[in-house]
Amino acid sequence: MPNRIQRLFGVTYPVVQAPMTYIARAELAAAVSEAGGLGVIETLTEEGRTDLARVRALTDRPVAANLMIQGWKRDPSIVDVLAAAGVRHVFTSAGDPRLFTDRLHDAGITVVHVVGSLSGARKAADAGVDALVVEGIEGGGFKSALAASTMVLLPLVAEHVDLPLIAAGGICDARSAAAAVVLGAEGVQMGTRMLASREARVHANFKDAIVAADDAGTVLLDIPGNPTMRVLRTGLAARIAEHDGTPLLGRITDLYFSGNLEASVANTGQVSSRIAAIQPVADIIHTTWTQAHAMLNAAAERLT
Repeated sequence: MPNRIQRLFGVTYPVVQAPMTYIARAELAAAVSEAGGLGVIETLTEEGRTDLARVRALTDRPVAANLMIQGWKRDPSIVDVLAAAGVRHVFTSAGDPRLFTDRLHDAGITVVHVVGSLSGARKAADAGVDALVVEGIEGGGFKSALAASTMVLLPLVAEHVDLPLIAAGGICDARSAAAAVVLGAEGVQMGTRMLASREARVHANFKDAIVAADDAGTVLLDIPGNPTMRVLRTGLAARIAEHDGTPLLGRITDLYFSGNLEASVANTGQVSSRIAAIQPVADIIHTTWTQAHAMLNAAAERLT
């Protein structure tokens, strides 16, 4: 029987692609949705918003969009843009969920909010969201330096908030998906694993750096005047970690699409150390969820 996340999105596998700015574009989102998961389009860039319509030429399956509240809080017209594009599921993040949840619901859109704390989860639940992405500090990108790991945060939220949960941070395969289920999730979200896929339109240098990373391969940069971010400990980020003083974001598109690891910092999660190869999205999604059952059965045998 499908669980609550599968029913909410109408997907075969409750596996969600993270809404990475510049990267969560039509080709990647369509590949994820065609494989039975839920692809997500970013909306901060003009190209991303154009892809809300373009993705429909690539798949007729459910595709979601991301709405970063801080970026759109002064322009609620984004709700009209999403509704006109036929978007039925929106992942809100980086801000107060009360600002957009009612507007999105009025437009017939399901709302999933991304949280990194129990207080954030409670606030989102009070705002009336339909589900949560619970993201631990091991995930890539913007983070709170005081946040908890997925191992701590996910069961904490599950114990106190009665909403369908999607685990994020440290998820890349069946083993980590099975662990997320035990901790209270009904779905998983993956960013770094999707970056290291054939369909991700980022430069091979970025993908190869993810595959090459070890368990000390990322760093949480917490530099005054800049957002705290988890990034690959390579290129520019390695120098910044030694207090170089270079601006954090730099020319991020040059890193993503030209492969210049000195141009900026590469938002990447700690799970990069567990990614050993570039794989097709369909293989990643199918094995992540279907083999999770085998992982859970093997764990049950070890308990006897």
